[in-house]
Amino acid sequence: MTKAIETAVKLLESLPEITQESLVEELRRLALDAQDKAQWDAALANNKGLKAAAQQARADITEGQAKDMDYEKL
Repeated sequence: MTKAIETAVKLLESLPEITQESLVEELRRLALDAQDKAQWDAALANNKGLKAAAQQARADITEGQAKDMDYEKL
């Protein structure tokens, strides 16, 4: 375990349990997002056009610009 993680754990331990649970859930979500991004980056490493499209899709989702696909328009 790194020093940074040890420090974070000590900080979390000093907080009320409900706050700990909330923060740990947020950390879990962030870790899963980072893991997902890394997997996509690895999968798209050799395809520049597809990688650019995936990055734009991520940005659109983050900015709230993404829309559900209308299958009738395909």
